[in-house]
Amino acid sequence: MSTHTIPVDGVGAVEVTVTERGTGAPVLLLHGGGGPQSVDGFADLLATTRPLRVLTPVHPGFGGTPRPDALDSIGDLARLYAGLLDALDLTGVTVIGNSIGGWITAELALLASPRVTRVVLVDAVGIEVPGHPVVDFFGLTMDEVAQHSYYEPAKFRIDVDALPPAARAAMAGNRAALAVYGGPEMTDKTLRDRLADVRVPTLVIWGEADRIADPDFGRALAAAIPGAQFELLHRTGHMPQVETPELLRDTLFPA
Repeated sequence: MSTHTIPVDGVGAVEVTVTERGTGAPVLLLHGGGGPQSVDGFADLLATTRPLRVLTPVHPGFGGTPRPDALDSIGDLARLYAGLLDALDLTGVTVIGNSIGGWITAELALLASPRVTRVVLVDAVGIEVPGHPVVDFFGLTMDEVAQHSYYEPAKFRIDVDALPPAARAAMAGNRAALAVYGGPEMTDKTLRDRLADVRVPTLVIWGEADRIADPDFGRALAAAIPGAQFELLHRTGHMPQVETPELLRDTLFPA
């Protein structure tokens, strides 16, 4: 794990913590509202079964990390990660993002960094789709979050009361940071139209049982991006990297 200080226009210097695994082609893996632990296992899987160098940053404010007050939007995070790729001098990068991580990935694609050669949006949020709103995440209990997020929710329910105080505090911090970055609706009214400017190859992957943002939302997202491909994953929900990691890996990086 390492910490990098990255200048972000309009924000200033921002510290971001990054974990690296494996060797090979670079992959930037961006977590969603579940926090960095929601991609850690998948990062381990990618790094140990494919020739990949996997970088998993922690969005400032998540996982107990500090967040500068001025860093308060998805666009800010996209600029932060574009700066991180510059600082690390990475090229040929595949960027993969889940949920709000997918939203960040979409904004990063719009920055047109020459370091990024492919983006993958995994059950991403961010656009508005009439008739298919993103669920009111902040109005859900943890049991309801699981019900909306997984094909088999019983396997992934969390008993918050049974968690140690530090874990409960981290979850509360993640939720607060998510509210700052994504807002109550987890959408940007301008994003869907702006996605017409994406020029990097894009893959949109969706879990058939996603009830945070349903598959028709995903299809609309793919349709907004020129040339984007859409893949529906069966027997999985909003976080396939947690529920069906091997299936997601094989879809992204066939053996």
